[in-house]
Formats: sequence, C-alpha cells, structure tokens
Amino acid sequence: MKKPPLGLFVTGTDTEVGKTWVASMIVRSLVESGHRVGVYKPVASDCIGDGAKMVAEDALALWEAAGRPLSLDAVCPQKFEAPLAPPMAARAEGRSVSSDLLREGISVWTDECDIVVVEGAGGLMSPVTDDEFVADLAADLGYPLIVVAPNVLGVINQSLQTLITAACFRNGLPVAGVVLNDTQILDGDVSIESNQNEIARRTETPLLGRVHYESQNLDCDVDWMEIAKSFAQNDNPSEVSVSQHA
Repeated sequence: MKKPPLGLFVTGTDTEVGKTWVASMIVRSLVESGHRVGVYKPVASDCIGDGAKMVAEDALALWEAAGRPLSLDAVCPQKFEAPLAPPMAARAEGRSVSSDLLREGISVWTDECDIVVVEGAGGLMSPVTDDEFVADLAADLGYPLIVVAPNVLGVINQSLQTLITAACFRNGLPVAGVVLNDTQILDGDVSIESNQNEIARRTETPLLGRVHYESQNLDCDVDWMEIAKSFAQNDNPSEVSVSQHA
C-alpha cells in the first residue's frame, strides 16, 4: 500500500464526539505551521445529495481546513446517503464498501503532502465493511491515533475503554493521546472540570488537551508534526514524549 509516510489517525470514543471539529483544528494548525496537509476520510455515510454527486460534510470541513488541496473525491472516495454505519448504508443502495479502496484511496496524497490527517468513522469498533472495523483500517495505515472524547459525565469510562481496545487490537494500535472536547454547554454537569485530570491520572497515554465549547484551539500548544515524526521513527510508541506547553 502506497501512503504518505507521516500521518495522524483521528478516531473517537463514539459517534458525534467532535472528531471532525478536532481533526479540522489539527489540520489548520499544521497548515499555519507551513506544512502541506493531506486529508482523508476513507468512507462516509449520511451524505447529502448535490445534484448528481454526494457530498460528505465531514470531508468538506477537512478539505476547507487544508486549503482545498486536490479534490473532494480525493478526500472521501466512498460516500453513501443513509445515516447508518457505512456497510449498512452501502447495502441500502445496493452497493458495498470496497475494502481495497479504503486503503488504496490514500495513495493520491503520497506525493502531495508532508503529512496526512485521516478521520475514521465512529469509534474503533465501528464497522467499515461487512467484515472489518475502523480499527482494522487504523492498524493497516499504521498512523498514531488521536482519540477524541466528549467532555461529559461518563467520558472516563469511554476513554479508558477505547484505549484498552487500541492496546488489545491485533498487536496493539499506537496512540498519541486523547483530546477532550466540549461538544456542548452543560451547566449542570460538574464533571466537565475534573474529567481532564481524572483521565490523565488513570492512564499513561498523554492527555493532549481540552477544546472548550466552540473554540478553534486546544487549551495548550501541541506540535502535531513532531508527534507524527516521533511515532514514525520510534519502534516503541509508548515511550514517545509529546511536545506541548501550556
């Protein structure tokens, strides 16, 4: 499989946790640092019809954040309309998700970028074909995971379950860290101020920071390119230090 040597794979603890928001934020940060950024959404459902073409809103957001490189079809080569997991959405149209294209579709970015940001569909164990999960694709691409978790009551359990899944899947998936995302204003949820510290003290995986509601940035600076380089160069990602400062 021909793919860019440097990349980040953005996944979530579940659906609707703000993966696209955080992924777009990462993309903009990389672009502002002077990097050529590729963006790849291997498959999307719940797409919108635009004449004879389907538009994946997540892919559009990533594409805009990157400065519109190549084309929307290069960002997301497989699109389906029904708001279902991709294999079910494809089946509703009498089609199927191509396992080969999930992996080979990224090759268009190989000579066009310094780093590629991939956004998965749902969480690690969300199905992407009839026989495969997001975790299968993440394992084959080999990029370190950025886990997006919603800053709500229950996120400690959700985050740890995702990290355990990553550690146990195949030979283990490399995880760069967790991003806590305020997906909405929850005035009555007192956990939102303690979740960050509680997750950080219960795992050795770095808590990269928190995105406050509707903020365009993390509450600290993270060198995303350095993270990608460190994992690409290190055979033991668990020992990689994350470059960040408050």
